[in-house]
Amino acid sequence: MSRHTLLAGATLIALAAVVIQMVAGPPVLGWYLLAWALFAAALWLVRRVPERRLTALVVTGGIALATIGLATPPSSSTDSFRYAWDGRVQAAGISPYDHPPADPALRGLRDDWLFPADCGAKDLWPLPDGGCTRINRPTVPTIYPPVAQGYFLLVHWLSPDGSRHKPLQLGGWALAVLTSLALCRLVGARRAAYWAWCPAVPVEAVNNAHVDVLGVLLVVLAFGAVRARGPLLGAAVAAKLLPAATLPGALSGVLANGVDWRRAARIAVPAALVVALSYLPYVLLSGTAVAGYLPGYLEEERYDGSGNRYAVLRLLMPDSWAPYAAILLLGLVVLAVLRRGDAERPWQGALLVSGSLLLLFTPGYSWYALLVVALAAMDGRWEWLGVPLAGAVAYATGPANVHGLASPFYAAAALAVLIGWAVRRHRLAEIHS
Repeated sequence: MSRHTLLAGATLIALAAVVIQMVAGPPVLGWYLLAWALFAAALWLVRRVPERRLTALVVTGGIALATIGLATPPSSSTDSFRYAWDGRVQAAGISPYDHPPADPALRGLRDDWLFPADCGAKDLWPLPDGGCTRINRPTVPTIYPPVAQGYFLLVHWLSPDGSRHKPLQLGGWALAVLTSLALCRLVGARRAAYWAWCPAVPVEAVNNAHVDVLGVLLVVLAFGAVRARGPLLGAAVAAKLLPAATLPGALSGVLANGVDWRRAARIAVPAALVVALSYLPYVLLSGTAVAGYLPGYLEEERYDGSGNRYAVLRLLMPDSWAPYAAILLLGLVVLAVLRRGDAERPWQGALLVSGSLLLLFTPGYSWYALLVVALAAMDGRWEWLGVPLAGAVAYATGPANVHGLASPFYAAAALAVLIGWAVRRHRLAEIHS
């Protein structure tokens, strides 16, 4: 066995030990930074691992790291409790968009796990009629779109009684591993390591069981397909709305010579049809209530210009300008992809738009960047991995931005992307000169 293989394996073991600490309790910034440093070291070492051992190392290492996420209950997010509740409500024949969890009309669906009698524990939300729940924002309806709701219902149906959070974690584990295998097949094991070994995967996709991983898998499969690309991207959007940022990538170069209406229709029409059909049953049941808590969520997260959003832009301009600048710059990025994007590498444009979206709006939730991790793996653009690192720092430091680190980390991530772009452009110019 080569020296680089042994060193990469040893680094993965060290990374696994740190991930164990990460899922053992609430976010601790030091563990997050150490995990990402070890991840970077592992990616550096894997460049020299011989091909004959590469796939086995990447896949087994990724499976081992993902399995660590199953070891404890969700450590840093309560979102999966809402998933379990939405699945239970649907199994009872009720639309999840019609009633918030606190609604007395759903009292018969409550149990001691999601609605514990002891309200002295942490991470519990009070109910207007007394008592408490593990479900966050219990007085508002669900925010999750219909394909995600179908996933929650499927997990509920497959779950033994009393299994609580574990089936959702197992679902996240399966989706994360399938994504690793799909990336190995599509772009090779060396790039697949970007996803398989990323600390965000065992923590956010598995331990916290975020449904974002379902959207990520659908996007990866979409860019690996041709005929089914539109429907798969539509399903991804209807699983978590963020994958809508990959649609311009799928339409890369469609404006290069006028408008290629035929190619645009091949992607956009099936995608829109899948989204519409997935919403149809819920619209028939709930009408306009299918919008759920999305409008309230955007207001709560301060995308109107206050709070910690637009961290990079605020370093360069007055706070009041930042929301408008973010929208304008994102629009220019989308236009550039539609006009100059590489139709043969649609994931490249998808990465540019998705990553730019996070850098411009700087959300405080680390799992949003799971999509960027997978797209960076597809395109081999390691410089974009600073974006999920910045998201992890923003989440670990909390809404109060303890230590003031979120802004500099997002700024450093943006700088890394610009430097990576400049270096690659210079090398390309040298090749053609």
